[in-house]
Amino acid sequence: MEKVLQDRLVVVVKVSVIVPIYNTEKYIGKCLSSLVNQTLQDIEIICVNDGSTDNSMITVRKFANKDPRIKIIEQENKKQGAARNAGMKIATGEYIGFVDSDDWVDLDFYEKLYNTAKNHNFDIALGTNVRVKKNCNKKRLNITEEKEYTSVQDKFDINVQWKNPCPTNKIYKRDLLLKHDIKWPEDVYCEDRIFTLKTIYYANGIVTVPNINYYYFSNPNSTVNNRRVQHLKKMRTDKNNANKEVLCFLKEHNVNVRDKNFWAIKKDFKFFGISIYRIKESLHTEKHLLFGLIPIQEVQV
Repeated sequence: MEKVLQDRLVVVVKVSVIVPIYNTEKYIGKCLSSLVNQTLQDIEIICVNDGSTDNSMITVRKFANKDPRIKIIEQENKKQGAARNAGMKIATGEYIGFVDSDDWVDLDFYEKLYNTAKNHNFDIALGTNVRVKKNCNKKRLNITEEKEYTSVQDKFDINVQWKNPCPTNKIYKRDLLLKHDIKWPEDVYCEDRIFTLKTIYYANGIVTVPNINYYYFSNPNSTVNNRRVQHLKKMRTDKNNANKEVLCFLKEHNVNVRDKNFWAIKKDFKFFGISIYRIKESLHTEKHLLFGLIPIQEVQV
């Protein structure tokens, strides 16, 4: 299919898959193998080199030399949010998916997601999310049936939006992202919380697709597993800022969902870096805690 985008004629594919890449030379081959061998051939694979300093891109270029569907973007290290945004800028797919460069998917992953999304005329289709850690697989989200979800609460529930919303086990209609100007927050961690919240909220519906898996590899060298003090401090700060942004969005849009699902730290009184008295807020509730853990009061606001 051909379509005019920003005054240029481009070939529109069914799915654009965006892969941010940063120092994953041990894993990128398995990731790309799962993508170039998809049963859905009408895809493009956008690899965004986020300033890698290892040999990741040697592998990527070998794949690209054999498969013209692979496009490469080079940028300085700006973290996943900026890398995904860069990929979205050139994506032509009717739907867009995201795969981390140390993860992989079933070979029929995008065919089943795309066909089911089209059959239901929905903006989002999602599959099972499997965490792989030390050869032990655990389904963090287990999809067992094809089912439609259209209410905001139901859409949030199937995505476990308040806990660990996975942005990569799904495809999103490109027009949905463009219409609502949905982009990834940049230069922060926990960027998935507000992105998935907006897409789930604005989507005309979500359809679940059984018998396909996204494999999330718990990489010991990933940002999530970095235990340096300064890194952990930024992670905690970014996480709470993301939670605040989620609450702000829900309140501004008068979203009627369960109270006490979404929390953010409103105030935190510390002594030598230790939380002495903390106030957490939800949509309609405040929780007062001693030492950040011991509940002493809960009030409606």
